[in-house]
Amino acid sequence: MLIMLTLYENGNMRFNQLQKAIPDVSQKMLTQTLRKLEDDGLVSRKVYPEVPPRIEYALTERSVSLIPCINTLVNWALDNMNNIIYDRTLKMNKGA
Repeated sequence: MLIMLTLYENGNMRFNQLQKAIPDVSQKMLTQTLRKLEDDGLVSRKVYPEVPPRIEYALTERSVSLIPCINTLVNWALDNMNNIIYDRTLKMNKGA
């Protein structure tokens, strides 16, 4: 979801741009996730015939239609984050 939201906010991006925009993701995980998103038809990959080759990633129409659902989930998580953290803290304190 983070990759899709990043592409939605920034438009077409190269791998290094994505990696800088999402600093906590490893190169291996970013590569694997981009491949899976491409296989699922959620991200397109365009290779430009240059030396060195320039590759850009973009959202497909299918993934753009998914963005409102992702935003709803993100908003729910933000609205409930404090209560979830509170419940986790209670559970951890009971186990201590």
